[in-house]
Amino acid sequence: MIVDFHSHTAESDGTLHPQALADFMVERGVEWFSISDHDTLSAYGQFETPRATRVVTGIEINTTYRGNEVHVLGYRVERSGSPLDTMIAHNRAERAKRVEKMVAQLRRAGYGITYDDVLREATDAKALGRPHVGKALIALGIAPDIEWAFRNLLRGGKPGYVPSTHVTPHQAIAAIEAAGGIAVLAHPGRLKDRAIIDELAGAGLRGLEVFYPSHDADDVRAFREKARRYGLVMTAGSDFHDIRYHTQGVGVSVDDEDIRAFLELL
Repeated sequence: MIVDFHSHTAESDGTLHPQALADFMVERGVEWFSISDHDTLSAYGQFETPRATRVVTGIEINTTYRGNEVHVLGYRVERSGSPLDTMIAHNRAERAKRVEKMVAQLRRAGYGITYDDVLREATDAKALGRPHVGKALIALGIAPDIEWAFRNLLRGGKPGYVPSTHVTPHQAIAAIEAAGGIAVLAHPGRLKDRAIIDELAGAGLRGLEVFYPSHDADDVRAFREKARRYGLVMTAGSDFHDIRYHTQGVGVSVDDEDIRAFLELL
């Protein structure tokens, strides 16, 4: 089965319009998918898919905890009028402040970038982020590509890095649950402290994104065991943003048995 429960559009830090991403999913034969933009649900209502393709409402909430960026995916959440709205608004405001600080630091370091440059690259995005700063640096001829921008200017210890001040994963899980959703930990292999998984499993977490492009065989085995131990469902996602940097495209091939428990929750 080909599924993809983690992808992004230009409504956050991706490059495709929601309909273009939905069309890409269909083209790749994806049977179930979610658009999980950062801190916004605005892609929903902007695309249509054939009846044979199943769409699950999704969102990615950026949080920080114990020096880790911990991203929590929420599925089957209400699209408005839920407690999640307040959290989304808070995160989006903090994102804008963070980008302003990044620009100020880059300027002090001698790089000719402005906040307006970033906004031009973000176009209609509802949630600003580092990728928009990276794209502005490329447009200005300061960086050759997004990888260079992150590696040399936007990561920890570099002149444009500003730590995020998002909510905690515990708060995100609670808000997703209050919105009628299912909270899943995104790309656990990117955590510096994997003990966080054990803690969140006791705080309402419902699943782990076991199948992810950068997870190797050892990672998959470890996260399968975590899921089994705590009764968590397993999910899969490409984390697609832009075909230039995610050349594998969309869709993750998984065994039906591995994804069945999650699909039954949906």
